[in-house]
This record gives sequence, C-alpha cells and structure tokens, in this order.
Amino acid sequence: MSDLYKILGVPRGASQDELKKAYRELAKKLHPDRNKDNKTVADEFKRVSAAYAVLGDKDQRAKYDRGEIDDNGNERPAGFGRQAHGRQYSSNNRYDSFDFEEASDVFSSFFRSAAGRGGTRGSSSSSGKAKQNPYEAAGRRRGLDINYQITIGFEESIIGGTRRISLNDGRSLDIKVPAGIKDGQVIRLTGQGGPGVGGAPKGDALVEVSVAPHPYYKRDGLDILLDLPISLDEAVLGGDIMVPTPKGKLTIRIPKNSSTGKRLRLKGKGVQRGEELGNMYVTLKVMLPSERDLALEKLVKEWGTGGGDALRRKAGLN
Repeated sequence: MSDLYKILGVPRGASQDELKKAYRELAKKLHPDRNKDNKTVADEFKRVSAAYAVLGDKDQRAKYDRGEIDDNGNERPAGFGRQAHGRQYSSNNRYDSFDFEEASDVFSSFFRSAAGRGGTRGSSSSSGKAKQNPYEAAGRRRGLDINYQITIGFEESIIGGTRRISLNDGRSLDIKVPAGIKDGQVIRLTGQGGPGVGGAPKGDALVEVSVAPHPYYKRDGLDILLDLPISLDEAVLGGDIMVPTPKGKLTIRIPKNSSTGKRLRLKGKGVQRGEELGNMYVTLKVMLPSERDLALEKLVKEWGTGGGDALRRKAGLN
C-alpha cells in the first residue's frame, strides 16, 4: 500500500501550505508537457495528482490519517454499525458482516415454505392462473444498492481517467471517470451491488465522486477560472506569456496597459461535456516585486504625474 505523504515527499506533520508547495514542484517537474511520450513519468504524474487530491483537502486528509479512506480516496468499511434485526448495518448503507448469499437462501426457503402451506400468498387461484413468484409477492425486485466514495484531482475531473475501487465483497474494479464530471456526481455501476433474493437481479454500486480543490484553478459550470499574476512591465508593455491549463500550456497575449482585474477569454478551453464546451477565463493580477526595488521606485517617481487622483475621481471615490 502506498503512503501518500511519501509520494509527495513531505512528513505527516506537514502543513497544507507545505503540501501545496510540494505538489506544485512535483507537478511542474513531471508535467506531460515536459515529458512527451514518457509513460513512466506520466504514471508518476498521475500518482502525485491523486495523492494531492486526497491530502490537499483538509477533510479528506483527516479521514486518510484516521484510516477511514485508502490511498485511492476510497472509503474503507466502517466496521460494525448499528444493530438492525440481529444483523450489522453501517450508517451509510454499507454491509460489513452481512452474508448476502446466505440471506438469499433464507428468504427463498421462507417463501417456498409459505407457498407450500397452502396460504393465499403466492398460490394459484381456482381459475388456473400461474402461481405468483414468491419474490414478487415479497415486494422486493432487486438487490440493495451500495454506496462508495472516491476523491479525484481537478485535472482528472476535466480530462477523465480510470480509477480502481475496492468493493465490499473483496473484489477490485476499474471504473471509468468521464471527462467533465462534477463534484458530488454519482457514477452508477449496474449489477455491482448486493445480490437479489429469489433470482432477482443484483443491485448497483453508487460511486460518489468528490473533486479535490486545486491550488489555482476553479470551475464555474463548464468554465474554468484562473487568476494569473503578471509583472508591472508585462501589464504596461503587454506581450505573449505561457499560461497553464488542465490540458497543457498555452500562449496568450497580454494587451498593453492591462490593469488588475482584466479578464481574458480562452474560447473552447473549458470543460467539455458531450457536445457542450466551456471557456477558460484568465483574470490578470498585477504583482509588484516581493522585495523593495530602488530602481523601480526612482522610475515611478520620475514618471508619476498624480494620475492616481484622476483615476479615483473617475471612479467616483473622491
């Protein structure tokens, strides 16, 4: 079993900021754009993204630390839940020490016995009609649905992928995560739930997908939002710069005299779901150097003409 902390190269006591920094450095190093046609690096990039998908979310990280979810973000069996009719049921509709096959035999025997005693339930009428199926008489037509939960990274929710989950009966199953899936959406796996009774079909496995928050992307419907820091000279002079997207890097042109808050649209670079395709919106944020720059201060003093007052008057602020 993997250790998500080791995958990101951080100690278990690392802060969320340290986790984010480690993920960014690894993602930059392992990004497919830098390692064309390298399957080994691509797989490592997926492992790193999957690890951060769990540890980057405080709630998911706490569950992982308590052993409630595994390194794939799948919930582990919760142990014994509340008592119900002598069998153990967990609060989220999972079954731990409940033998479905045994239950099927018990119920089938019961209904056969009831029909054989000559009771009206399930028996034929004097008109010669066929006997009613004992299972149908019981009012239950299929097995129980069983709930699961997985956590995926933001990029995986946009481009899709494959995840392996562990089912309650001990089997492992690879499921397809469709491109464009939303946080909280449920993937239905037909026939992978609890067995039916009396020959009825099995129930379904319902996999709820949680999308981990991303360090810099956000999603609004089919649109992807990104705040992009730019330098003062880029804001004044404009120019071409590289920006990240969930599907790879793109070159965009910054217009001259761009202010903080200016929004650029990258048409068709958002989420695709069926025939629908969203956009990506890049909001510019002019950032000054983190340390004092005397040359810049001198330049601004020589250039400044009190334009700030004019801007504030135009905005109605003085």
